[in-house]
Formats: sequence, structure tokens, C-alpha cells
Amino acid sequence: MRIDIITIFPEMFQGPFSHSIIKRATDKQLVDIHLHQLRNYATDKHKKVDDYPFSGGAGMVMMIEPIDNCISSLKKERSYDEVIYLSPDGEVFNQGLANQMSSYDNIILLCGHYKGIDERIRTHLITREISIGDYVLSGGELAAAVVVDGLVRLLPGVLGDETSALSDSFQDQLVSPPVYTRPRSYKGWDIPEILLSGNEKLISEWKHDQALQRTKERRPGMLED
Repeated sequence: MRIDIITIFPEMFQGPFSHSIIKRATDKQLVDIHLHQLRNYATDKHKKVDDYPFSGGAGMVMMIEPIDNCISSLKKERSYDEVIYLSPDGEVFNQGLANQMSSYDNIILLCGHYKGIDERIRTHLITREISIGDYVLSGGELAAAVVVDGLVRLLPGVLGDETSALSDSFQDQLVSPPVYTRPRSYKGWDIPEILLSGNEKLISEWKHDQALQRTKERRPGMLED
């Protein structure tokens, strides 16, 4: 998978992309992530990428020309499954969407800033808009990092155990059951005996019951959906 990220703050990705799962996937050449400084596609000497909105009002708006220049340049080199804008009013990123997008070959992620982007970009250049929740961030970089992490961990060969992602929360429309590790007893807090029984069928049934109960208690809307 190749992921191209258009941003005015590429340095914000150095931390999350230099560690853990994403770094492992990059080192294995299972994902190819490219950061594009939007200002490099501006045409004026000041590398301007924003301007005042027509009709007035507070804040600045990201201009259409630099973004169009960047997307057009990338499209000359390859085709893309999606050109995605990280937006508070996009469709909510969830596990089902992550599963779908993990099968893509090439995607572009556009990180907005200020009061947003010129609407003509959304109308003519963007193929999908994604939100990571009903709140507003200073820019799309953190949202893009969340989407990348959610996708990359699903790529074959990234996780040490190929079945690990299948037992994640939301994969079967349930949250995950509780998990335990050593020691068996700590301060009188014991793990459920069923987990030590060695009976895989009973353990599997227990995990499903626990996941169902936890979903009912914490995320009942998932069962309604």
C-alpha cells in the first residue's frame, strides 16, 4: 500500500510514524508513506497556501491552486483508489471502513487547516471525506495519523500474529472481552478459572459471552445497529 499525505506540517508525523507498528510495516516495505509539503506546490514567492474567505468572516481558507497542483502531480504518476479529505463532517472512521480501505493500493490523505479548504476542492478533487469523531482539531494531521495506524495494522504481515487483528474490538460488531496475563493471582485478585481450563470450546464461549455483555453495558448502540 502507498499512502500520500498532503500537509503543511509534515514534521508532525515524525513521531507516530517512527515507532511501533507503522515503523515495522515501513521497514518490511509493506507500506510506503510519502509526506508532501503543500507549500512546495504554491506558485507565488511567499509559498502562500491560504487566503481570506469571500464574503468576509474570521479565519483563513486553504486555497485551491496549491492543492490541485499537488494532487494533479501525484495522479500523473499513478492512479488512486481514493483522494480523502480529513474533515469533521465526513463519514466516521470505523473498523468496517478500515477493513475496506486496507485492501486499497494507493490513497491520498489531505490534511486541512484554518477554517477549512475551498469548497471546490471538495466538489471536484476529493472522492471521500473521513472524520475520526464529532469534534474539531487544529488540523487534519492527527486524524490522518489515526487513519494510517488503523489501516496499516491490518495489512498482511504487519502484526506478528496474523489472527490478532481478527479479535480486535468491532471486528465482529462487539467490543473485545477482558484479557489477563501473569501473575495468576495478584493481591487476591484472581483471573477467571475458565481461562486455565484448557478447554478451547468453553473458553471461546466465555469470551463471546463476555464480549456480548460488555458491549451491552458500554456500547449498546452497536447491537442496535
